[in-house]
Amino acid sequence: MSSSKSESATYTHGHHASVVRSHSWRTAQNSLAFLLPHLKPTMKILDVGCGPGTITVDLASYVPEGHITGLERAGSVLVQARANAAKQGLANIDFVEGDANALDFDDETFDVVFCHQVLQHVGDPVGMLAEMKRVTRKGGIVAARESDYGVFVWYPELPGLKRWQETYDRVARRNGGEPNAGRTLHVWAKRAGLADVRCSCTMWCYATREEVKWWSETWVERTVSSSFATTALDHGIATQEDLAAISQAWKDWGQDSDAWISIPSAEILCVKQ
Repeated sequence: MSSSKSESATYTHGHHASVVRSHSWRTAQNSLAFLLPHLKPTMKILDVGCGPGTITVDLASYVPEGHITGLERAGSVLVQARANAAKQGLANIDFVEGDANALDFDDETFDVVFCHQVLQHVGDPVGMLAEMKRVTRKGGIVAARESDYGVFVWYPELPGLKRWQETYDRVARRNGGEPNAGRTLHVWAKRAGLADVRCSCTMWCYATREEVKWWSETWVERTVSSSFATTALDHGIATQEDLAAISQAWKDWGQDSDAWISIPSAEILCVKQ
């Protein structure tokens, strides 16, 4: 079984409605395409840091004769996850509250253990990957996908969005995370004892008017209302005026007919030896 270690970092985004709304856009298809070809109908899967569970619920259909468990530290967000699963009448899924630094599962419990956009927010990503490895059976898969905020690219190149990128970096590091996790993900995996580390990189690209409007509106609100704003203010990283200006920049960006943004994420797929 696991140790008693607990999370030392603070989750930068928090669970404000604007954040949960943004994360609820994620699906197995748009976020875990690199893992899907490796799934089999009878597999037992663990989704670490599942949030509102939209990816978890999607994956249930890939293992109709198996089972998927979504694990999340913030129990409040699991209300939405369970409601979504119930709405779809899924019987091969459950959600549990827990800390991924000390998973409450026996060794070699799952065929696949993965996390999506989680390791960038934790104090010990190597330790968490080692814990994910522990509960994966031999021959099973440990997988992760992490964005890299330092290489987000957008058009038009508004100065306010550069300030957002710089402010986000400072806030995330103050919280104990690594906002540029993508470029380091494969190294973390090797340090966690995963020998067979297969790397890839994909990106989300928002370019249609609907996509741009959606992304813009989430950050207009998140910049001033989420835990990101709270940390920035509490630790003197930004003032209310700074955050208001960044929020306005996201609004201006979203109203530009040529607006475009790419968000790259690194991926690892590791077969446990």
